[in-house]
Amino acid sequence: MSQQQLHEVPTQSADGILAEVTGVEHAFGKLQVLNGIDMNVKAGQIVAVLGPNGAGKTTLINMLLGIYTPDAGRIQLFGQTPGDLTVRQRIGVMLQQAEMAETLKAKELVRQFSTYYQNPLSLQQLLQMAGLEEKAESRYGKLSGGEKRRVQFAIALAGEPDMVFLDEPTTGLDVQARRSLWSNIKAYAKRGAGIVLTTHYLEEADALADQIIVIDHGKVVATGTPSQIKQRVSLKQVHCRTSVPVEQLHLHSLIERVEVEKLASQSGDNLTQCILLTQHAEALLRDLLQQDQNLTDLQVKGAGLEEAFLALTQNNATTDKQEQAA
Repeated sequence: MSQQQLHEVPTQSADGILAEVTGVEHAFGKLQVLNGIDMNVKAGQIVAVLGPNGAGKTTLINMLLGIYTPDAGRIQLFGQTPGDLTVRQRIGVMLQQAEMAETLKAKELVRQFSTYYQNPLSLQQLLQMAGLEEKAESRYGKLSGGEKRRVQFAIALAGEPDMVFLDEPTTGLDVQARRSLWSNIKAYAKRGAGIVLTTHYLEEADALADQIIVIDHGKVVATGTPSQIKQRVSLKQVHCRTSVPVEQLHLHSLIERVEVEKLASQSGDNLTQCILLTQHAEALLRDLLQQDQNLTDLQVKGAGLEEAFLALTQNNATTDKQEQAA
């Protein structure tokens, strides 16, 4: 980050915290959207905020951006109130929906937004960081959805921000482009920036986040590294190719969920490639080996982030129902 910025405002607290959320509550009328939220974002850290629709993620991000103010609790960015001009100069935002002038070239849009900042990164740097060198002369309206996301990413980094907010950053990108942008996001965090990521693509959170915060019904239901979140779920994944019919797998008492990756072929290959979710992997394996002499490509893995996320949010919903019934 620039020396001028460092002298104007302390970049971070003594313990490296850039953003601090303490006991935040917020309601829209009688609807309690946030209920005692705590979170921190440190320099160089990528924090993924996950939750089902309606969990309160968007309200929390809007508060961090200074759009809403808490009914109770405190939010600070760089030790200041969100929304202050000095704070806005030090953040970058990539929203899920963004309207841009479609007749302008990609480089013209990036250059235009760079003029809003005192110490912007160079146009060449921004185009390179977003992988836009070959599309710099293309008009925004002619770009693909994924290419438009790259332009929006470059704009989010225009002011060399100390904190970046990324909302569904890889929507519309193919696999190769997505992984390229992941690398660029990680690289920017290594420069010392804090990054807050919101995404429904859980593989993205697993690949990028140093810390995950799961919010449901306005409360933090889990926080930790991706590995720590996944360890909270006892489910195992049994990967295999089996001749047991899919309908029979769905009815198996030890299988909680069946994910079919490739159905058996009617042209001779009668093996279905699938992932079986179970809490009793050893017993299930013994049963499958007895039933299916053709069982192959067998692997047992721990639960993924998706399984952990579903378990955490479903458990919270069940608890709420029980409390209401009581």
